[in-house]
Amino acid sequence: MTELRKGMRWQFIGRFGKIMFWLWHRTARIQVVGAEAYDNLKKNGVPVVTLVWHGRIFIMPYFFRHRGAMALISPSEDGEIPAQITARWGFKVVRGSGSHAMYGPWKALLRQLRQKGEVIIVADGPKGPACRLKAGGVQLARQTDAVIVPFTFSAARIRRLRSWDSFVYFRPFSRVVAVYGRPFRLNSCLDDRALEEKRLEIEEEMIRLDHYADGYFKR
Repeated sequence: MTELRKGMRWQFIGRFGKIMFWLWHRTARIQVVGAEAYDNLKKNGVPVVTLVWHGRIFIMPYFFRHRGAMALISPSEDGEIPAQITARWGFKVVRGSGSHAMYGPWKALLRQLRQKGEVIIVADGPKGPACRLKAGGVQLARQTDAVIVPFTFSAARIRRLRSWDSFVYFRPFSRVVAVYGRPFRLNSCLDDRALEEKRLEIEEEMIRLDHYADGYFKR
């Protein structure tokens, strides 16, 4: 396949994917929990690093659309579909991951946060292990005095793929809950040991948040 035909193919997939996602999510009844702290951070111009597990990204392109956030997406072909869709919803897309060179993408992420913006990072990366918080997002927040906000979602009748991340999605017309976790402020003076302790604390909060979201409609 020539580069021109490949480019046209991805353009079509991006346009079609955006329409499909919009229709799919518009049928859902989405409730939002815990957004007050996040909204205050954004209102006051505080830079934010939003963390989400790979298995919980289904709602992200639609839910965070038109906010001017920067999304870090894998440069692999698997990342091309979310990159095409998110770019059409006003995201600033940066292609990079821990398994690829990160010098250029890292500079773009730093610049976004130093301009009081928001960065969205898949916390366990494109290949896992699942629900294991990688250090990149924590280090990014420490360097920029950004606040980390965990995020997740679930549904009354969730569906899961048989994939390494147990990818979560929902059918059209579902009841959905989008949940923000408590913010984490990282001191730029944290040493490596203290940073690791904070990483584990955030990881535990993200896992707890998933359990809360999964049980939300059962209460």
